[in-house]
Amino acid sequence: MDAYHALAASYDRLTNDVDYLKTVDFYKQILQKEGVSPRTAVDLACGTGSVALLLAREGISVTAVDLSEEMLTVAQMKAQGLAGQPTFIRQPLQWLHLPRGVDLAVCALDSLDYITNPADCLQAIKRVYRVLNPGGIFIFDVNTPEKLRAMDGQVFLDEDDDVYCVWRGAFDEDTNICSYGMDLFQRQGDLWQRSFEEHQEYAYSREQLTEFLKDAGFTRIRVYGDCTLQPPKAGEQRIYFSARKGIRK
Repeated sequence: MDAYHALAASYDRLTNDVDYLKTVDFYKQILQKEGVSPRTAVDLACGTGSVALLLAREGISVTAVDLSEEMLTVAQMKAQGLAGQPTFIRQPLQWLHLPRGVDLAVCALDSLDYITNPADCLQAIKRVYRVLNPGGIFIFDVNTPEKLRAMDGQVFLDEDDDVYCVWRGAFDEDTNICSYGMDLFQRQGDLWQRSFEEHQEYAYSREQLTEFLKDAGFTRIRVYGDCTLQPPKAGEQRIYFSARKGIRK
């Protein structure tokens, strides 16, 4: 089964520990440091729209893009009643196309790692560069290779009263891909429905992504630790990148 097909309905409950406010606050720190005040933005791989909605509440005109129809359906439901709600579009990032340019592009929660073909990842970054206005900024985060390799053989459990999810990590050194096999049990009245999904993430290195950004035309490339404006520490689990279009280093 495709990633996020069955998981979409339970995704927010299973990730209720994710601090989206902290993520968006960190975006704002980077924007302030770079002197950027965006009026328009695209949320790439937006999932259920949590980041897109927070950006929209900041008064930013947001376009939200994801490949999963099921995740976009949940996002649209969450956006109902919100003034200036985002526009939701179903697209793969390597073929990203927007009707107009944006000042800010964000990609949260290691979503870029889900592009498991490096050539496609480079293509996606080039597409992001294309949709940004001159002076625009791209901010994203990834899981570090150290984190993904450490997932090998690990078993994790997430649950609440209506959903139970057990997932197992396996890292393949030959492909440089971490696979997550997820057994998902969701309550349907008095019964439980079982489904299975496999998620995969490519272990992109800091150096590899920096080269991709340069190849796409980005300048003023910065790399940060997890929600800190300081450089990544040894053993960091998640790192952030920011890169500018048409700005000198």
